[in-house]
Amino acid sequence: MPASDLLPIVYRDDTLVAVRKPSGLLVHRSALARGETRFALQLLRDQLGQRVYPLHRLDRPTSGLLLFALDPQTARELGEAFTARQVAKRYLAVVRGVGPEHERLEYPLREEDGSRPKAEMPAQPACTEIRRLDSVELPVRIDRYPQARYSLIEARPLSGRRHQIRRHLSRRGYPIIGDAKHGKGLHNRFFRDQLGCARLLLAAVELSLWHPGRRAMLHLSGALESDMQRLFAHFGWAGHAPTDAHRWSDAPRPDAALVSAHACEEPS
Repeated sequence: MPASDLLPIVYRDDTLVAVRKPSGLLVHRSALARGETRFALQLLRDQLGQRVYPLHRLDRPTSGLLLFALDPQTARELGEAFTARQVAKRYLAVVRGVGPEHERLEYPLREEDGSRPKAEMPAQPACTEIRRLDSVELPVRIDRYPQARYSLIEARPLSGRRHQIRRHLSRRGYPIIGDAKHGKGLHNRFFRDQLGCARLLLAAVELSLWHPGRRAMLHLSGALESDMQRLFAHFGWAGHAPTDAHRWSDAPRPDAALVSAHACEEPS
């Protein structure tokens, strides 16, 4: 198969494979993307020469770690772990403004792609923990200010609502650069035209899960795509850029959801 269709493999054993999905690639076929011909599921199946089972999803514009099972039993066990919120996820996002040092965002979210209008959908509890890792100030006027400020934000979703990180950060006032729906066009165009980043600057960079075969915790880390790596170097953020790696730990198996029973209570 063409080299352009090969997905970078971060980790592989007899039951699991973790790859880095590029921005713009769908995980699998969807009624919302008719006419598309390239999907991570089919590309990886052809690359490995065997059937693969997707365990979770990433939005099309989001890049980063994507995990597949290689057999039905592992797919069932880890699928249940993802559903129970027993898999820890870490993302990196470039946002407009100087974000908060550390904060827990708990804005309820309505389904955006339901059969009813969004306003008629029930608000569902959603939690995201964010932390500012770094920031930069550029001597350029983008809108009404003489300088432009941007932050590198670490986001850890504690629930699994659609576009949760994007919507939470935008609601808090720090939209992700490149987010056409929830962001600001002036800043998106500046990054596209002046900094060579024409897509959503959100990357899934870490996964931590209980490996059912090894009976141990597996911690995965995925490198950024080249455009984000160049941007990090330009902003002086290279020290925050992850690398492709995996490690094992003897941490106990999660026996309950990572989100406690009271963490995302229904709004009163």
